[in-house]
Amino acid sequence: MACAAANGSLRLFGQDTTASSRPNIIIFIADQRTYGLSKGTGYPLDTSPTLDRLQSEGVGFERNYCTAPLCVPSRVSMLTGRWTNAHHVRNNLMAGEAYFEKDIYQVAHEQGYKTALCGKNHTYLKKENVDVWREYTHTGGPHEPGSKNAEFDQYLTDAHFNVVDKPTPFPLETQLPYRIVSDAMTFIDGAGSQPFLVQVSVPEPHNPEQVPTPYWNMFPPESIPGRCAGPEKLPEVGFRMQWEYRMQQDASPQTERLWRRYLSNYMGMLRLIDDQVKRLVEHLEAKDLMKNTVVVFTSDHGDALMNFGLGHKGLDLRETVTHTPQIWFGGGIKHSAEVQRVFTSMADLMPTMCEVMGAEIPHGVQGRSLWPLLTGQSYPAEEFRSIYSSVGLGGLYYTNADNVPYSTGEDPHGASFDELNKVTLSGNQKMVRMGDWKLVYDMMGYGELFNLHSDPCELNNLFNKPEHAKEQAALMAELLMWVIRSEDSLPTGPQNKKYTTKWSKQHNWYEPYREAGPPPVAFQP
Repeated sequence: MACAAANGSLRLFGQDTTASSRPNIIIFIADQRTYGLSKGTGYPLDTSPTLDRLQSEGVGFERNYCTAPLCVPSRVSMLTGRWTNAHHVRNNLMAGEAYFEKDIYQVAHEQGYKTALCGKNHTYLKKENVDVWREYTHTGGPHEPGSKNAEFDQYLTDAHFNVVDKPTPFPLETQLPYRIVSDAMTFIDGAGSQPFLVQVSVPEPHNPEQVPTPYWNMFPPESIPGRCAGPEKLPEVGFRMQWEYRMQQDASPQTERLWRRYLSNYMGMLRLIDDQVKRLVEHLEAKDLMKNTVVVFTSDHGDALMNFGLGHKGLDLRETVTHTPQIWFGGGIKHSAEVQRVFTSMADLMPTMCEVMGAEIPHGVQGRSLWPLLTGQSYPAEEFRSIYSSVGLGGLYYTNADNVPYSTGEDPHGASFDELNKVTLSGNQKMVRMGDWKLVYDMMGYGELFNLHSDPCELNNLFNKPEHAKEQAALMAELLMWVIRSEDSLPTGPQNKKYTTKWSKQHNWYEPYREAGPPPVAFQP
């Protein structure tokens, strides 16, 4: 099975398919960065001028979603191109359970690429899986002799993942994004004529919410736009969200009081990261590498942004935690305002990079290659009409009757609280986005239906309203299609020769194989 173009020919930049001619790839990953927080996407604060410019020159998908709104499951999806129910990793403690045939690093090595991880890992990857390993966590990374890095890393540790109410007393050069980009540039300079794939993975803007001068008060607390809802709206939502707020207040009572400072620091960190993207791009341009390098900027999930008084992520599928950026720019990529409106997933990164490298898409990959969309080729609109995400570990929801103590959320690694715990991740919810609509449905038959055009804050649940029965039925059918499609197909593939799965040879798309026209849009649950 080849990563073939629609006409069946191998899709590369040119005719030369030797390793030295193949484009370089950079995967720039932010942690907990919500989509839409820049001037170019309609936000009033200018947090990301470089990314806005790169999106205007490349392609920034406006409807991109994570496969799950927590770190490890979503990052495994990026590397393997598989949804969480297929790769088996559904919480942050399950990285070793990842199930797949090949990941993007294995494909890159087979294609003659030099590989590196610079920054946060938080997956099953080990040092021996890449050529260069420079790993960082949320509390630090490698230390150079004579630097202040060790002192700064201790400062991060002492922040206990909370919001910090004063400027960080260390220079920009000690910040993790700066150090990680420096490591990436060093790796790039040492790659020589060999094509490279490097993951530049910054742990920010994930908490602790801290930022140094000049980014401190670059967006003062009083300039922060109002939030969708404060804690006064908690009685209108489910128990798990109420419980998380009480847990957060029990462990870190200053969080709600400092909600504007939380977001001020968050926005300042977005600008700091944006400046590091600029620094990396300028380095590529100075080395004359940009024209033969494909870059994607994305995030593993978003942040609750202090809506309902909550920071972080984890317990639901709201837009702020599932809707993430995916911006492509560099060699061969053509800007298209129209293509930016399709629905995409982080699972699409892996098969897209396969096509960039001229490699076969491994068996079991469920994401779809976006390469034709990025290079101005034709594509079937129906293939990208919707997208799917999920969260939860299954079983029943914990309720007030269970009297679960807030200490359940205490983090053994030193954070004041861990929002990803047995209460917040109880149950199982799945989501589909299509058009202006969003449906969330769970194992109890409870549903949420929102029109995001008229209700972007998801405050007016229209589920089972007779006047929206048509939209609800269409979304239920779409969600069922996604759930069925994302079941694991590997057990009937190379592991069992009696069964041979038929794999798509056209960018991992389904639409070219549909014989009966568009799928039905009505479904009676």
